[in-house]
Amino acid sequence: MATTTTESGGTSGSKDYKKPTAAALKGAIQLGIGYAVGNLTSKPDRDVLMQDFYMVESVFLPSEGSNMTPAHHFPDFRLKTYAPLAFRYFRELFGIKADDYLYSICNEPLIALSNPGASSSWFYLTSDDEFIIKTVQHKEAEFLQKLLPGYYMNLNQNPRTLLPKFYGLYCIQCAGVNIRLVVMNNVLPRALKMHYKYDLKGSTYKRHASRKERAKSSPTFKDLDFQDMLEGLHFDGDTYSALMKTLQRDCRVLESFKIMDYSLLLGVHVLDKCLERGARGDSKRLNGQRVLYSTALESIQGEGDGKVAEPVADDDTMGGIPAKHKDQKLLIFLGIIDILQSYRLIKKVEHSWKALVHDGDTVSVHRPGFYADRFLKFMGGTVFKKIHPLRGASSKRKRSSIHATRSASQEVLSPQKEEKDERKAQSMESLDRQLISSSKHPDLVTLPKSLKQAVSFSSSALETIKKDLEEHLENSASCTSVALDDTVPSPPTLGSQDSVHDVYL
Repeated sequence: MATTTTESGGTSGSKDYKKPTAAALKGAIQLGIGYAVGNLTSKPDRDVLMQDFYMVESVFLPSEGSNMTPAHHFPDFRLKTYAPLAFRYFRELFGIKADDYLYSICNEPLIALSNPGASSSWFYLTSDDEFIIKTVQHKEAEFLQKLLPGYYMNLNQNPRTLLPKFYGLYCIQCAGVNIRLVVMNNVLPRALKMHYKYDLKGSTYKRHASRKERAKSSPTFKDLDFQDMLEGLHFDGDTYSALMKTLQRDCRVLESFKIMDYSLLLGVHVLDKCLERGARGDSKRLNGQRVLYSTALESIQGEGDGKVAEPVADDDTMGGIPAKHKDQKLLIFLGIIDILQSYRLIKKVEHSWKALVHDGDTVSVHRPGFYADRFLKFMGGTVFKKIHPLRGASSKRKRSSIHATRSASQEVLSPQKEEKDERKAQSMESLDRQLISSSKHPDLVTLPKSLKQAVSFSSSALETIKKDLEEHLENSASCTSVALDDTVPSPPTLGSQDSVHDVYL
């Protein structure tokens, strides 16, 4: 480093310090974390209190050793451990035992990684592929410490998340230099070759990998590179829904903390190119400790049953999410990174300045709500896509189901239809007989049975009256004429009123 930083975040150029070498720095990191975790084991377990999130423990480790600290061959340094009890709870939540944590970090030398981003952070990887140690700035360390209560609440509600999993926060003061470190989960397993790596933000403003980055053996590409190289990664319906559900939940958490400018680190392994192992195919992660919810497949909202995850028997996939691109079978590894950027005044000024010279909606720095929506839209529409069933098979199944429904309905309706046709034929036959009879005697009208009885009775009554009149006329001494228009006595009343009818001659 060109200048030395103090704990307050300023610079102190008054004294000349010798910059520690990379080997000395890595040794001090391992020794300091080992001492802090070992010292913590003597403290009893208890519930995490609010003041535990803001506690800072400090210890000086001279090279000659002391009554409390071991001797070492590194320069003298001071170690600060932030919120030790809170981070111990986080490690236990993910099933990390203290002995395994120490073994992973301190057993073998740390592996230095290159930094593809614009920040000046240094990255170290543990030999078993489990943990990443990243240097952070003073403001980022301060922001993480303020974030811990909300982070604690979120992990309790949902341990399956794509957000970074923080296992420790430390500061090493060596030779006048403050080096703040955060221990996190490793997203991309080194034991499996990543054929493509992407750092995606959902932004398009200057989101191309630089020439220097492209010249590397394993470059990290960006948003515009992804659009040029791939047509999207296709998942089955359930996996796509689980992945997007996890991303939506995580983005809303970050928005509530007013965090923006984060990225999705995406690693793509092509299975068709055979299982190419990395430089250390005998990594401990293949058959040793497994941190809970540490793989991509465990991190998304799969079954959501809350059960404790069990190690996967087939370690060849390393917990990758199966996907497809055209005819290629892929394994996807991903996680959200760089979440320690809050929308402070400096970021607001940066957004305003970039918006003056370019479209404000395409620049990376933006207010948290807009950033989350743009991030989710890009991931759900451009990067990740759902595999839809074939149209032919779908239409064929639909036609067969319609045919089966029609057949069943015809079977149910056929007896009803036959009965209806039979009744219709009978009614038509009776109607035809009536029409035939009416065609022979057009002046006659078919009458009801009761009406027929009344008419026949009236006719017999008239015959009787006629005979009586004839006898009366023959026996009468005087010639009396009877007019046919005289009123004829009405016939006797029948049983019902409806059957009585007036008959005139």
